[in-house]
Amino acid sequence: MPANKTVIRFNHWIHADMLARYDREPGVDLVMLEQDDEDGAWPVIQAAHAYQISAAKDEVQRKWQATPEFLERAPNILCISSGGAGFDTVDVEACTKAGVLVVNQSGGNAQSVAEHTLGMMLDLSKRISETDRLLRTSRGYAREELMGREIAGRTIGIVGLGHVGRRVAALAQAFDMTTIAYDPYVDADKMTESKVQKVSFDELLAKADFISIHCPRNAETLGMINADALSKTQKGTILLTTARGGIVDEADLLDAMQSGHLGAAGIDVWDIEPPPLDHPLLQFDNVVSTYHTAGVTHEARGRMARIASEQVIQVLAGKRPPRLVNPDVWPAYLKRFERIMDFAPES
Repeated sequence: MPANKTVIRFNHWIHADMLARYDREPGVDLVMLEQDDEDGAWPVIQAAHAYQISAAKDEVQRKWQATPEFLERAPNILCISSGGAGFDTVDVEACTKAGVLVVNQSGGNAQSVAEHTLGMMLDLSKRISETDRLLRTSRGYAREELMGREIAGRTIGIVGLGHVGRRVAALAQAFDMTTIAYDPYVDADKMTESKVQKVSFDELLAKADFISIHCPRNAETLGMINADALSKTQKGTILLTTARGGIVDEADLLDAMQSGHLGAAGIDVWDIEPPPLDHPLLQFDNVVSTYHTAGVTHEARGRMARIASEQVIQVLAGKRPPRLVNPDVWPAYLKRFERIMDFAPES
């Protein structure tokens, strides 16, 4: 067994709770690397046992993402731990082929993202940001020109009823909204437990006053909110996206906003983050935009740091992690773990 087990991460912002947890764990070293120091980074990576990687694709240079090429140069890596619920920086299929676990921190920021979603919904319905901007720059308009709408009694369609989707449903129900959801991986009985009606994707598009995106970004969901989907929505529908850039086709969203078919949009995630200053979607008064900050709160970042560090420590102790993204890897991983660590993990 190695004298010390090594966890690597690049030197992005880090919550103190992660550092504190690793400091308390004997025999496990957390090593911070610099993305621009290839000569210094690769020798450490080649000997490392776990990689704590940022989930944000624009924070991690391509050469440091968990690709087949990276894995080939990291022969002792047993676990790639994504810093969020998503894992855009990780090629899960390549990890599975290499016998490497992929874990995420799903649920750790669910409350924060759900609150952000409701905040954007209220902002757009009541036209709060629009009113604020106008009040700072203009006079001579009537209050009725900024008339908003209540969200009570309206329908929210949730795409993806996971940790975040369920919290959004609960908060929306507190505002007396009707909650419907599309998620092919959650059955109707499970949705009923959350007081949510299961519908098809087309039903959701047709019925929802608000559409809120909470599914992972993968081959199945990439570009799913496109021109065809948007054409099936009611005129005036408000779209909210706090999941991952790329699920909503930005060019098609722009067309729907320019035509006036969509009533408004709340956008937290983008194809490029942050989006360029001249991005056309930033020019609309009825767009509320944020910079992938829905899950960035003091509470969520602390929770994610504790979950992430504890989960990696459990993996290195030979335990099965609770948030395993690629369970099919387990048989191959057990053999690699025993060969690299010189003891058998829990099976």
